[in-house]
Amino acid sequence: MSLQKDISELVESQIISQETADRINEYYKIKREDEPNRLFMAFGLLGAILVGLGIILIIGHNWDNLSKEVKSICSFLPLIIGQIFCGYVLLEKNRNKTWREGTAAFLFLSVAACLALIGQIYNIPSDLSSFLLTWLLLCLPLIYIMHSSLSSLFFILGITIYVTQTGFTSNDNSSSWIYLLLLFAVLPHYYQLYRRSPNGNFIIFHHWAIPISILFALGTISSGHEEWLWVSYSSLFALFYIIGNSDYFVEQKSRNNGYLILGALGTVILLLILSFDWFWTDLRKANILLNEIMTSPEFWMSAVITVLSLSLVMAYRRRVFHPQFKPLAISFIPLFITFIVGMFSSLSIVLINIILFAIGVFIIREGTKMRHLPWLNFGMLIIAALVTCRFLDSNLSFILRGLVFVGVGLGFFVVNYWMIKTYKAHEN
Repeated sequence: MSLQKDISELVESQIISQETADRINEYYKIKREDEPNRLFMAFGLLGAILVGLGIILIIGHNWDNLSKEVKSICSFLPLIIGQIFCGYVLLEKNRNKTWREGTAAFLFLSVAACLALIGQIYNIPSDLSSFLLTWLLLCLPLIYIMHSSLSSLFFILGITIYVTQTGFTSNDNSSSWIYLLLLFAVLPHYYQLYRRSPNGNFIIFHHWAIPISILFALGTISSGHEEWLWVSYSSLFALFYIIGNSDYFVEQKSRNNGYLILGALGTVILLLILSFDWFWTDLRKANILLNEIMTSPEFWMSAVITVLSLSLVMAYRRRVFHPQFKPLAISFIPLFITFIVGMFSSLSIVLINIILFAIGVFIIREGTKMRHLPWLNFGMLIIAALVTCRFLDSNLSFILRGLVFVGVGLGFFVVNYWMIKTYKAHEN
């Protein structure tokens, strides 16, 4: 039965008054206007992007036949059109999300096209990093003027490309700090989006885009002490995992919680890589000077992220968390201790394997207690991956390795069968 029929029935039964019914109808009318059709929005955004690219292709096909003056006019034409449409939307269709996002995306791309074309016409010397930085700074106000989440996603992608292109191709770490400033500049929109639409599609895209961007950017601070980046990433994955277990994210579907998934998978993958001996052998051979370490950006970034993670762990120590919170959220602490030990002793390789095995066992135990099959399988996958890694760097025969893998596979079948049977018995 439709909402309108339900309301009419409630009025006829004198459960609510006609005034209340009118207010309810008005509320849902406004709500429908504020929430545009998602399919219409998707096609609108796609259309705006295609129109912008089509104009560029048409102009580009006849580019060599145009004079410098005509080329300049053509370069600014998409930019002017985009600004006119954005002004119209702000004045006449400010509440229409599809119009706002579409026109903002068109203008965002038009700025890049104009910059590139003018630079080519007048032979203005520039490199990719300077072009990206200029483009992003010009388009930053567009995010807040148009309240455009698509522009925000474009901006996050742009600053990620900027910092990786600059940071990994030169020894200049200034781009990493510029990246941080630009990231902080877009965070207010992220917060506003969370307040306005905590379950919308754009906020979900931001939940993935921001942590992925940070993961790429962290590696660009390297300046000769790359070994400390492993500590940074360990603490960063833990920080993501703690954020992903906060009250807001716990209520989200797992696929919408980029912090939780990246934090969990990142921690396990990092520990699996460190469970091999090559890293610890190189660490002990490295000529480590304390005064150089204390002045390196890798060390200070590791310290900052570790302190942030510890602060969140301490802040939540008295709160009741899901059992998943416990092992992975604090894994950076034993890893940091193991890292210090690894500078002087080969015992570190044993400690890492023990940490990873303990995490897997704990997750299996908690998955069994909660009767949570995906979490149980995740713990078993950790154990299976650890076993696989150890057999890859051992001298055991293929027959023995095969028997162990068969045993692990049978263990998966048995445990899952037992869990499913337990579920059915519990439901009955």
